[in-house]
Formats: sequence, structure tokens, C-alpha cells
Amino acid sequence: MSQRFTLQVPARTRQFTVRLSATRRGARLARLLTERQLDDWGEPYAAAAQVVAELASNAVLHGRVPGRDFRLVLELRPGRTLRIEVTDARGDRVPCLPDPVGEDAEGGRGMVIVRAYADRWGVSGAPAGAKTVWAELALGPV
Repeated sequence: MSQRFTLQVPARTRQFTVRLSATRRGARLARLLTERQLDDWGEPYAAAAQVVAELASNAVLHGRVPGRDFRLVLELRPGRTLRIEVTDARGDRVPCLPDPVGEDAEGGRGMVIVRAYADRWGVSGAPAGAKTVWAELALGPV
């Protein structure tokens, strides 16, 4: 009598973490590294790159403390959920959804863009008075 055994390999979590300078160059690099990492993982990256661009830009514009970097974490979880975390040094400046802005306004759309791409987003405290702004994106079926 023949028996069949099925080996189930648990889905694994992939993670990428990098510290970047809290400068415009660091924010731009965060987006490029996101595109590169997700491409290496074989995942679509357009939506994630937009979210990272906005969160990194906010970290540089509103969360910067001289001499302190910001951290980017990409975590691909089982079920193909991508969690993006950007941690900056200003825990006292929490992002919110602004009132609608005019067409000619130079800013004020960042978190609206994050909300449009993300399935969920939020803010949590981090050590040393910092904060982490996170967003989760469902990448969908393979």
C-alpha cells in the first residue's frame, strides 16, 4: 500500500531595512531602493514606490532632526501583503489627512496619495521620541 505525504512549507516573510539620510537625496534613494528590492523579489512596485516616495518625503520635510536619519522597512508578509514603514525622529509631528487643497497648491497631497494606494495606514510611536508611519498594500494573486 502506497502512502502519499504532502510537505507544506510555511510562507516566509521577506524583509528589507535601510537607514537613509534625512535629505531629498535620501528620500529619492528610498523610492529607488524600493523599486529595486520589490523587482528582485519578483513583485510589482509602482504603487509601493509612490507610497514610499510620499512617506520618505514627509520624513525629510516634517520629521527631520539635524544629524538623525530615517529608516525604511519593507516587509513582504505571507498572503502577499507588503508593509512599508518609515521611521523618523519627530514623534511630535504626526501626519493626518488634510483638508482638500487647491489645484495650484505646492503640497498637502502626500497622505491623500498614501491613502489612495494603501489598504491600511497608520502611525505608531518608536524609541527615542521617534515615530513610524506605516502602510500596507495587498499585492494580489500571483
